[in-house]
Amino acid sequence: MTGAQFDGKVAIITGGAQGIGQAYAEAFASEGASVVIADIAAEGAHKVAGQIEASGGQSLGVGADVADEESVAAMIAAAVERFGGVDILVNNAGLHMGKYNLCSTLPVEDWRRLLDVNLLGPVLCARHCRSPMAARGGGVILNQSSSAAYLGVGAYGISKLALNGLTMSLASELAPDQIRVVGIAPGMVASDAVIERLEEENKALVLNGQLIKRFATVEDLLGMALTLCSDASSFVTGQTFLVDGGFVRHV
Repeated sequence: MTGAQFDGKVAIITGGAQGIGQAYAEAFASEGASVVIADIAAEGAHKVAGQIEASGGQSLGVGADVADEESVAAMIAAAVERFGGVDILVNNAGLHMGKYNLCSTLPVEDWRRLLDVNLLGPVLCARHCRSPMAARGGGVILNQSSSAAYLGVGAYGISKLALNGLTMSLASELAPDQIRVVGIAPGMVASDAVIERLEEENKALVLNGQLIKRFATVEDLLGMALTLCSDASSFVTGQTFLVDGGFVRHV
């Protein structure tokens, strides 16, 4: 596995054992980065790392709970020990809609878990990446938001709206260390499993609400993610970019 865009760079992908996180990990590895796959499902993280290494890349699988500071610190330490530092952090780990689409009736313990993972997780990861990134002359933090942040969609959307605010705040706070902080906000990314679960009425709702009349795939996110973390975006920070086929601007 070879590439040039991220040769010599070290990227940590949280929630990298499956889905979008796995796709991010494979994409960064294909562009030359040494990739740390961090996931609460440690076995899955090791599996994806093994697949990347079998393809000729450099990777490390780490079991980590982003809501636990000791776990996050150990994850960063493992990355530094194995690869010498950190250049890119992708805060992809998160809890998704489901019951978190509720707001007034969501139990307080679920609210706390949602915010622990979706908001404080990125805070902790950024906190512990700051020093190793600064030691290498800077870096990039990419926060995985959602179009739900712009639509007022339940507790999940609120957690992602808060994450957008964190992106702006951290961009200011970390700029003295030459660390850029950006976000990507996908619309509904349709895997085969998601499409199978969607009722026809909801499929039509999504497609009619978008300007681009097809379902998004994981691959639709990769170009934006790679570009935002590359030198091509060296003058970009503090912003979150929608990748939703025009849904938010159209509805």
